Amino acid sequence: MEWVDAAGGVLRGTGTAVLDALLPGRCLRCGIIVDAAGALCATCWEAVHFLAEPLCERCGQPFELDPAATASCAACLAHPPDYGRARAVFRYDEASRPLVLRFKHADRTSAAPHFARWMARAGADLLADSDIIVPVPLHRWRLWRRRYNQAALLALALARLAGQRCAPDALVRARATPSQGTLGRNQRRRNVHGAFRLRRAAAVEGRRVLLIDDVLTSGATVGECVRVLRQGGATEVDVLTLARVVLAPALESDVDRLYS
Repeated sequence: MEWVDAAGGVLRGTGTAVLDALLPGRCLRCGIIVDAAGALCATCWEAVHFLAEPLCERCGQPFELDPAATASCAACLAHPPDYGRARAVFRYDEASRPLVLRFKHADRTSAAPHFARWMARAGADLLADSDIIVPVPLHRWRLWRRRYNQAALLALALARLAGQRCAPDALVRARATPSQGTLGRNQRRRNVHGAFRLRRAAAVEGRRVLLIDDVLTSGATVGECVRVLRQGGATEVDVLTLARVVLAPALESDVDRLYS
């Protein structure tokens, strides 16, 4: 089992502090010089839509109006998610897309510790209730092409920050799947069904798992991971992501049509 090594985390943190002292900090989104590493400039901060209360108690979908009590959104009422709760740092849209895609595809892996700090704040309750952190895996061929799994980098950075256990190899993606970008809800579920398997059952059995990914869209991928983790004995599975697609309020009453 691959666990987070505390001594290694201290050394890596020291190395990062030295680099931060020597090199000027740059905005994570646009690259201009900022006061500190891992920050956004004022313009980018205003552009990115960070998520905050009021939120759906299940999926973290933001509400336009405060319901004055814990409540689920229309999507969760119509199609209850497989996970317990989900939270994300910011809305996935035109403004935030460069942050995610540069991290995911352009080797901006140095952003992981900074994103992990944002995730720790957004998912504080989920972290407090979890026993172990597990990332959504990549298929081996995609991992070979990309050279790193962005979800695993986030999970490991978050675990170091929170002093939590992390099992980056607990889940494996046993089957490569086509892109889900143009698929509906049911098509997405069929696409990922059976794509994951549990490699380290002992890591999750009897434990509350916090599942990590970069973006939450329809929930099909994390839902399949949750199903496998529960079959392996996980008692509860929550989801924490860097970003999430937000359903437009005008469409919440038409969830069945949107996701069918």
